[in-house]
Amino acid sequence: MATIADDTGAVREPSKAEMRQVVTASSLGTVFEWYDFFIYGTLAASGIIGRTFFATGNPVMETLYAWAGFAVGFGFRPLGAVLFGYLGDKLGRKYTFLVTITLMGVATAGVGFVPSYASIGVAAPAIVIGLRILQGLALGGEYGGAAIYVAEHAPKGQAGYHTSFIQASVSAGFVLSVAVVLICRFAVPAGAWEEWGWRLPFLFSIALLAISLWMRVKLSESPVFKAMKEAGEIAKNPLKESFTYPGNWRRLFVALFGIAAGLTVIWYTATFTALSFLQGAMRVEPVAAQLLVGGGALAGLFWFIVFGKLSDRIGRKKPIIIGYGFTLLMLFPLFWAMGFAANPDLAQAARKAPVVVSGPACTYNPSAKEQAETCGQLIDYLSKKGIPYTTAVTPSASVSVGGVPVVSNTAVDIDAALADAGYKLGKVVPTIDNIVLILIAIVALAALSGATYGPVAALLTELFPPRIRYSSMSIPYHIGTGYFGGFLPLISQYMVAKSGDPYSGLWYTWIVVAMALVVTIFFLKESDLHKNV
Repeated sequence: MATIADDTGAVREPSKAEMRQVVTASSLGTVFEWYDFFIYGTLAASGIIGRTFFATGNPVMETLYAWAGFAVGFGFRPLGAVLFGYLGDKLGRKYTFLVTITLMGVATAGVGFVPSYASIGVAAPAIVIGLRILQGLALGGEYGGAAIYVAEHAPKGQAGYHTSFIQASVSAGFVLSVAVVLICRFAVPAGAWEEWGWRLPFLFSIALLAISLWMRVKLSESPVFKAMKEAGEIAKNPLKESFTYPGNWRRLFVALFGIAAGLTVIWYTATFTALSFLQGAMRVEPVAAQLLVGGGALAGLFWFIVFGKLSDRIGRKKPIIIGYGFTLLMLFPLFWAMGFAANPDLAQAARKAPVVVSGPACTYNPSAKEQAETCGQLIDYLSKKGIPYTTAVTPSASVSVGGVPVVSNTAVDIDAALADAGYKLGKVVPTIDNIVLILIAIVALAALSGATYGPVAALLTELFPPRIRYSSMSIPYHIGTGYFGGFLPLISQYMVAKSGDPYSGLWYTWIVVAMALVVTIFFLKESDLHKNV
C-alpha cells in the first residue's frame, strides 16, 4: 500500500486530491514528452521531413530515410533507460524525470531550428539524427519514472487504474501532435507550410516544457523511494543488481519479449502505420487522414483506462493475453476494411484489373537512387505512386493492367492504362459513411492497444523489487519498444515498397504479437507481481 508522511510525521494513505495532483502532473508531462517525440513521426508520415532533411529526389528513398531517423531515436532509448534508470534508483524518481523532460523539450525545439538539406547539405540530416538521439535518451528515462512514480503513490488495489492514465497519455501525445500539426497548417498563410510553417509544432514544445516543469517541480518524491532511502536500502549499483537479483533474468525476459515487444507493435500499427497507410497506399488527402487517425485515437483513449481498471479486478495478465489473441484475429480484417472504405475505387480497380510487372529478373531495391534494370524501374515507378502490383518472369520487361499489356513502358502509357482500368491516382476524401467505417476500425485498433497497454505500467512496476525497479523496468521496456516498435515504420514500409502489397507490412506486427503471446502465456506468472508496490 502506498503511504505518505504528513507534516506531523504520521504515515497515511494519499488522499484523492493528492492522487489527482500526482496523476495529473505525471500524465500531462508524459503527454508533452511523447508529443515531442511523435511530432517527428507525424510529419514524417506526410513526407515533409524526408523532403526537407533527406532530399534525394526519390520520394520512396526520402520516406525510408525519414523513418530511419525516426527509428534512430528509438534505438537510443535503451541507453537512456540504463542511464536514467540508474539515476532514478539512486537519486530518486522525481528529479530524474525532471531532467528527462528538460532534455526532450530542448532537443525537440532544436529540430525546428535546423536548416534544410538544400541550405547546409549533409549537415542537416546529421544534426537531426543527433537531436533524435537526445530525444531517445530522454524518453528512455521518462516513461519508467512517470509510471513508477504514480504506481508507488497509488492506494492498494488501484495501481492499474491510476497508472492507466500514464498509458493513455502516450496515445494522447500522438493525438496532440496531430492536432498541433493541423492547427499550424491552417494558421499559416497559403504556401508557407512547406517553406517554414511545419517548424512551428517543434517550436511549440518550448511552451509545453515550461508547463511540464512548473507542474512537476511542485511534486514530492515517491513515498516508496523515501522509505528505502530512510531505511538505507538504496541499491549500490541498480544496473548490476538488475541482472544479479534472484529470478530477475526471467522477469527481464518476460518484460522484453512478452510485454514490451507485443504491446508496442500493436500501438504503432494503430497509429503511425494507419496514418502512413491512409496517406500513402490509399491516397487519402493528408489533412483528412490526419483528422481520421487523430480523431480515432482520441475516441479510443478510454480503452486504456477501462483495461487498466479492469486489471485491478481480474489481474494484469488476462487483458494482455486477450488483446494479443484478438490482434492476431482482427489485424488484417480491420486494415482491409479501412482500405476499402478509404478508397473503394482503388480497391475495386486493384481487384478487377491487377497490375503485373514482368521481366527476366525483376529485382527491386527501394533504397536505391536508381534501379539498374528496366523491370526494377517499372516497379519503382508504381511503388512511388502507391499502386499494388505482382511480378512475373518473362523474356522482356513489361507492364500489364487487367491482363492487357501496356503499349510501352513510358510513364504516359502506364498512367493512361491505369486510368482506363479505373485507378484514380489523385488524392481522395472518403464519403461520410466511409469515414464512419474508418473511425470504427481505428477505435477497434485502439481497443486492441488499450487491452495490451492499459495494464502494463502497473504490471511492470509490480514485476520488479523497489530497490532496482526503475532500472529493471526501463531497460527491457525500452529495448522492446525501441527496437521492435521503433523500427516498425521503417520495416513495414520497406516490406510494402518491396512487395507492392499495401498490407504486407502488417505481417511484421502479426509475427511479433504471436511471439509475445507465447512468451506471456508460458512465462508470466501472476505470483511474480508484488501487489503492494
